[in-house]
Amino acid sequence: MSRLSVVLPAYNEELMVGKTCRVLHEVLAEAGISYELVLVDDGSKDHTWEEILKAGGKDSNILGVHFSRNFGKEAAVFAGMAQATGEVVAVMDCDLQHPAETLIEMYRKWEEGYEVIEGIKKSRGNESFLHKKCAGFFYGIMSKATKVDMQNTSDFKMMDRKVVNSILSLPERNMFFRATSSWVGYKTAYVEFEVHEREAGESKWSAWSLIKYAFTNIVAFTTAPLQFVSFGGGICFVCSLVMIIYSLIQYFRGHVIEGYTTTILLLLLIGSAIMLSLGVIGYYLAKIYEEVKRRPRYIVSQIIHGNKDVTGSVRDDA
Repeated sequence: MSRLSVVLPAYNEELMVGKTCRVLHEVLAEAGISYELVLVDDGSKDHTWEEILKAGGKDSNILGVHFSRNFGKEAAVFAGMAQATGEVVAVMDCDLQHPAETLIEMYRKWEEGYEVIEGIKKSRGNESFLHKKCAGFFYGIMSKATKVDMQNTSDFKMMDRKVVNSILSLPERNMFFRATSSWVGYKTAYVEFEVHEREAGESKWSAWSLIKYAFTNIVAFTTAPLQFVSFGGGICFVCSLVMIIYSLIQYFRGHVIEGYTTTILLLLLIGSAIMLSLGVIGYYLAKIYEEVKRRPRYIVSQIIHGNKDVTGSVRDDA
């Protein structure tokens, strides 16, 4: 068993896989840390898997996991953790935007007795003002749900084996790794890091995909949207009471109640609120339906360890 397993989800990262493996090998070997690199190809459309095979041929400490199709980053993270054999497991991006040197600082914290070491961004880099505000709003909601401050947190973290086992034991299919690692608790330390610029390739996250990712994870981890629906319904009820009282007063005073335009606008407003509320409720029902079906988080088509095919050793943690 290796001391440290590094889980690296990869989607269309053919330009970075080889360099990432070389950099991590140099950094960890120089620090004298026994390691394995768990690279999970999340159904890439380029030659990412071929690059993982090449890297495995050069380094026997590489474990490659190939998905049958794209299942998403969360699934890749959980697949990597399920296959990792280390006493401590780190998760980081395959594009080296998470600095490899920070792993050493995290590892020393683990040796001091900390069980979860969270990577905290010193800044959000070159993100736009709107993106930063939206991210702040998203993590504000998640912080309230987890009762843990998640501002500037990331998927870059290191966890003791018992923490990993606790996370893998959770039965739900739709899981937000970044929040779940905080929710399970344990003795936690924080390490700051600077986000590096991507050296090759391009970001897989568009504005729309980030919005979908945020909403999916909010629904997976908290009932806040349903509470907003209730809050909105309460506001509509109060407004209705005010309108009813106003209409009755005008009626008993003998005044003709006018306002065709106002009535239409109110109907449109209430109708839109009802449809939006049904949409939120429907989304929760869809997630419940997915959980009830109990389909696996991912399907593994091949596993390699170094230059050996060990597909038959797939663990049943999906």
